[in-house]
Amino acid sequence: MSIRIALENPPEFYTNLDIMKGHVVLTLSRHETVGAIIVKLEGESRTALGIPNDNSSTGVPHREMPSAGDIIYENHKILYKVAQAFPNENAPPQAGPIVLNPGQHHFPFQFKFPFNNSCGNAEAMAKIGGVVNAGGFAPGAGLFGLGGIRVMDGTKQLMYSHVTKTLPPSFTGFPGEAEIRYYVKVTIQRPGLFKENWRYQIGLKFLPIEPPRPPKSNQEAYARRPFAFAPRTPPSTAPPSTKKRTSFFGRSTTPQPPPPVGGPSNPSSSAEASLATPPSIEMSARLPHPAILTCNKSIPLRLIAKKLAPSNGEVYLVAIQIDLIGKTIVRCQDLVNNELNRWVIVSRQGLSIPVSKPDDAVGTEVVLPDAIWNNVPLPNTIMPSFQTCNLSREYQLEVKLGLAWGKPDATNHASNSSSFFGGSNRNKGKNLANIPQEIHLPLNFSNVQVFSGLTPPAELVEAMRQGRTRPARKQTGPNGRPPQQQPQPQPNIPPQGVASSSRPPAPVLPPRPVAATPQNDASEAALYPPQLRPGQDAPPYDDAPPTYEEAMAEEMTGPVFPITARPAYSGVTDENAASSLPEKN
Repeated sequence: MSIRIALENPPEFYTNLDIMKGHVVLTLSRHETVGAIIVKLEGESRTALGIPNDNSSTGVPHREMPSAGDIIYENHKILYKVAQAFPNENAPPQAGPIVLNPGQHHFPFQFKFPFNNSCGNAEAMAKIGGVVNAGGFAPGAGLFGLGGIRVMDGTKQLMYSHVTKTLPPSFTGFPGEAEIRYYVKVTIQRPGLFKENWRYQIGLKFLPIEPPRPPKSNQEAYARRPFAFAPRTPPSTAPPSTKKRTSFFGRSTTPQPPPPVGGPSNPSSSAEASLATPPSIEMSARLPHPAILTCNKSIPLRLIAKKLAPSNGEVYLVAIQIDLIGKTIVRCQDLVNNELNRWVIVSRQGLSIPVSKPDDAVGTEVVLPDAIWNNVPLPNTIMPSFQTCNLSREYQLEVKLGLAWGKPDATNHASNSSSFFGGSNRNKGKNLANIPQEIHLPLNFSNVQVFSGLTPPAELVEAMRQGRTRPARKQTGPNGRPPQQQPQPQPNIPPQGVASSSRPPAPVLPPRPVAATPQNDASEAALYPPQLRPGQDAPPYDDAPPTYEEAMAEEMTGPVFPITARPAYSGVTDENAASSLPEKN
């Protein structure tokens, strides 16, 4: 016996609204009785943190408070879809197990990746076993009448706090602490008390579609800092002394020559006058507003130098380093841990790019050439910014500049630039007035977003824009007349005078369901019938209604982003590797 999952034209990674098609290939060496073949598409966001010594703020009741050193876990089912590959939909509902002949059998299945995570829908999670369906079984006959398909207990997700966001990317890199993985799992149910079900799974990579970008404008986000070089010490112009050296008790009688009066001027006086005012410049780094970077693309950075004081000194850019800093916020119940990663995008030294010239007027701005960083894309290990229930990723951009007063010597600068901030003693004993003075200037962007580069389809973007402003749909009764409008509560409405476009409204979760026992189902249904509008015979929804974006996404067919044009992404080293998080006891 062997089980294999064969995906049709698998891409480098999947994204939202992709349709995954595949087959379950089952090879049998003898006759086997099979009750059903279940395929699941799952995504998990798992975190594990150790209890610190001061665990007074963990939020756990005193009788269950863990001790220092214990590990707590949090597992969110961000994606959970179930499909039955065998028997198919046309099979009778009460069909019994089927005996399969020896050989190779193919069972097709199909999934469509949703837009948002599923664990944030409390009502849908409550209906996946545990509350509505006894023992975590889906409706159906099954063994002992407990149900057909074995599903997860969705009530465990009700213990955590959730946010409804776009599905996060596949993510590893913090062994034993955090990971986000996506799987395709197959279970072959074998009826019988002493027969174990066959299971098999494969991992896959996922990269989400980026949110709609704001329209292009001339606005820019900037980080700027003025600076001024220290004044140089002018060299000594006094003539050498002609006094003879005498003993301790002796005294020289050689007369001192009088200083020249009215003689020719010192040729170095003009140079001293030019060095009297050190250069003062303002350096600014600018990004399009809002500051958005794109995976596998270069940074749209502009460096501008502005002269602030009149000076004849020349200033050069001699070194530059651009770092992208990623901050991962790991949450596990009430514990929070921050992890930092740093990617060096560009690091160049030994440059000689003019920044300020002597004949430039005060206020002159010079745009530095971007050839150094314009052709350097972001590494494919950088994932887009995201936020999910227990994990989030933020980014900062740091630009470090090395500037010199005076044109640096190539050999001298190479010997003095062993590190970006490190100094050297090779200039010891030399005339400091002739050595270019260097300073290092950091420019920081504290909040930078990174997008995946997978643009959403124009139809979905337009539907999302219309969905925020379109009025509610009018419902009609059987006779075609509109029913009476009932007042509906509208939570999360900003008060008068407060703009709601500055930030998106917080997701409103439906009321938490209450477990009902079979004994009081009929009584509760009689006492609390569903509220129906005129002309309705049944409640309009069984599950929580989808958002307008999800409804429009379900109507779209075909790949949203061409498979051949998808960039490289290496957020997961091995998608089929075992989980690095410790097992929960």
